Amino acid sequence: MQTAWDVGVDVASQSVVVASAGRDFAPHSVGNERGALRRWLQALPAGSRIGMEATGAYHQLLAELAHAAGMTVYVLNPRDIKKYAEGVGRRGKTDRLDAEVIARYVAHEHAELHVYAPRSAAAERLEQLLKRRAKVVQLQVTLAQTWRGVAGVKAELAEVAAAQARLLTRVDGLLEEAVDALPEVRTRAQQVRAIPGYGRLGSVAVAHALQRLPFTRVDAFIAHTGLDPRPCDSGAKHGRRRISKRGPAALRTLMHMCAMAASRTPTWRPYYQRQLAKGLSGTEALVILARKMARTAYGVCRCATPFDPVRVLSGT
Repeated sequence: MQTAWDVGVDVASQSVVVASAGRDFAPHSVGNERGALRRWLQALPAGSRIGMEATGAYHQLLAELAHAAGMTVYVLNPRDIKKYAEGVGRRGKTDRLDAEVIARYVAHEHAELHVYAPRSAAAERLEQLLKRRAKVVQLQVTLAQTWRGVAGVKAELAEVAAAQARLLTRVDGLLEEAVDALPEVRTRAQQVRAIPGYGRLGSVAVAHALQRLPFTRVDAFIAHTGLDPRPCDSGAKHGRRRISKRGPAALRTLMHMCAMAASRTPTWRPYYQRQLAKGLSGTEALVILARKMARTAYGVCRCATPFDPVRVLSGT
């Protein structure tokens, strides 16, 4: 029986470049289509570890086929791979070098990585709708900022804004349908929405995240959102904490917006004001509030208990 290999894959739209940490084969290109990928996977020893960067939709076919073939699959954060390449002294960047770095990363770090698990078609649709809605909102903001103060385009901008609003309305309807196809997500979204500050969209996004990944501890969920504080200490120096900003930016943005809404509610306003009284800025206080609300959402979903403001806020 062959020993499992550690394989890195640099993914593009038309092809992928593959490499092995143990130099079990020469780096080469494989077509990014079902037949070619299946033939390549059949040549790998059973249980091989395959790493690839998250690249929008381009990596999904390979990840699904590799998982179905019995491989251990890791979908990696491109930022981690970039930092790792710098850390090991790679001075260049090519598809082959990227594949080799990914293979090396998987070989040395696989014990600390999350194994890829495919989502159901309904969960995948909800994920894509949430991402695409966030992109439309981002484009709205970019458009408004880009053309601010420019004369002569007011009517045209109004037409574009109206079209974007119609698109968002349609997407919101599709989101409702997607949530209805996932009863567990719908139930969790209802639990989260009972927490003041969480609206329809924010509760769905949080419920989807909690349902999609098997978080065993609340700190793991907080780390996933990127709201976890990152220490910066060395010797006698105690640096300023900043949030890690790891994980999905769209989810973190929604949670921040929910915290802004919550800071004006009778339930959360005293907690928010106490953070300001410590000398924190408004942004810092909102981050702390967003993190508190995320912990609360995790608790009500994990324990299937209604939101109790007295219990949640006692001692805070």
